[in-house]
Amino acid sequence: MTEKLTVLIRQVRVLDPLSSTDTIADVLIEKGIITAISRQLESNVTIIEGKGLILAPGLVDLYSSSGEPGHEERETLPSLLAAAASGGFTRLAILPNTIPPLDNPGAIQALKQRHQALDNPTRLYFWGALTQNREGEKMTELGDLMQAGVIGFSDGRSLDNLAVLRRILEYIQPFQKPIALVPALASLQGKGVMREGNDSIRYGLPGNPSLTEITALAALLEMVAMIQTPVHIMRVSTARGVELIAEAKSRGVPLTASVSWIHLLLDTQALASYNPQLRLEPPLGNSEDRLALIAGVKNGTLDAIAIDHTPYTFEEKTLAFAEAPPGTLGLELALPLLWEHLVNGGELTPRELWQALSSNPLKCLQETPLGCSVGQKAELILFDPQLTWTVGRDSIHSLSQNTPWWGQSITGKVLQTLLY
Repeated sequence: MTEKLTVLIRQVRVLDPLSSTDTIADVLIEKGIITAISRQLESNVTIIEGKGLILAPGLVDLYSSSGEPGHEERETLPSLLAAAASGGFTRLAILPNTIPPLDNPGAIQALKQRHQALDNPTRLYFWGALTQNREGEKMTELGDLMQAGVIGFSDGRSLDNLAVLRRILEYIQPFQKPIALVPALASLQGKGVMREGNDSIRYGLPGNPSLTEITALAALLEMVAMIQTPVHIMRVSTARGVELIAEAKSRGVPLTASVSWIHLLLDTQALASYNPQLRLEPPLGNSEDRLALIAGVKNGTLDAIAIDHTPYTFEEKTLAFAEAPPGTLGLELALPLLWEHLVNGGELTPRELWQALSSNPLKCLQETPLGCSVGQKAELILFDPQLTWTVGRDSIHSLSQNTPWWGQSITGKVLQTLLY
C-alpha cells in the first residue's frame, strides 16, 4: 500500500487486459489517479524505476477461506490480508465456511466490522451460505443475506440434494446475484482421495472417478438451462467438464466457470511423492485433464483462475495422504508459479493470464473490471517476473505452510501494491 503521493514509474511494462495493452512506458500517478502513460515523461516527483518490472491491475480471487472466525490458528484476517497483498491480490472473496458460518446477517456484519477496524485497503467480498446445515436440506434466508451485503451465494462444497438446488435456483432468480456451485456427487466419490486411473492404481490410493464431477455437472447444466438462473461453476477439474461447459455456453446457458490455479500446474503424477500438501478437493487430474484446463482458460471456456486459498496448520496436514484434509495455500504463490510455468512455457500469454486472474473474476462477481489506463483510479501491482525467492517462514505472510513448494525456490515476486 502507498500513500496518495504523486509517483512516476519509469520505463515499466504496462499490462492492461481490458485494452490489450502490453508496452513499455512511463506512468504518472497523481493523488491515486493514473494521469499519464507515455513513452517518456518528466516530473519532479517520487520516482520508481520500472525497468524489467510489470505494472498491471490488481489481482482478484473468486473464493478463498478465512480462518477467522473459528480457526485463527490457521489464518487470521490480518494474516489473510497480508498474504493477499503479498501475492498481488487487491480484492478477495471469502467463502462462508467460517465458524460460525456466514449464513446469517449477524455473521456477515461481524466480519465486515472486523475488516473495517483493520483499516486495510484490500477489498473483501463475502459469499453468503446457500444452506443452513451440512446436509444442505434447508435454504438460508437469502433475502436477509442479500440485505447484509453479500456478493453472492455459495456453500463452497457440493450440494447433493437436487430438489433443494432446484428450489434455490428458482427462488434466487430475482435477486440478480452470483451463485457459485461445486459440481461433485459425493455418492460417487466414496472414499476416493485422488483421481481414479492408472496412477491411483500404481500408487495404491483410493480413486475418485472423474464421473464425480461430470455427472453432477451434467445435471446442474440441464437444470440451469431450464430455469435460466445464471450460475458460476467452481473448481472445474476434468477434461470432460470443460467440454460440457463449452457445449452449454454454445447453447446460451447462462454460466461462468473457474479452475483452481494448482490444477493448471500439476497432475496425478505429482502424487508419486504421497505429499499430503497435494491432497486436494477436487483431486489433481491426469495429464489430459491439466492440458484441457489450460486450453479452457486460453479459449475462454473457463472464465477465471481461482486461488481457493485453504490454510491448515502443520499438525493438521502432517498425516498420511489419505487422512490429510484437502486444501492448499495459494495467494502468495499463484502469480509467480503460473507466470514461471505457463507464461514462460508459452501456454498462456501475459494478457490471458491477467484476464483470468483480474478482469474476468470481477465479471464473474458482476463487478466492474480493473484496468491500467489514463483517468482510472490506481489499483495496481508491480511484479518482477525474474526475482527468485525461497518459500518459507521469512517470506510467507500466511500463518500456515501447507504448500508443496515450501522450502523451494520460485521465480517471480510482487514488489509493491499501489492501492488507494
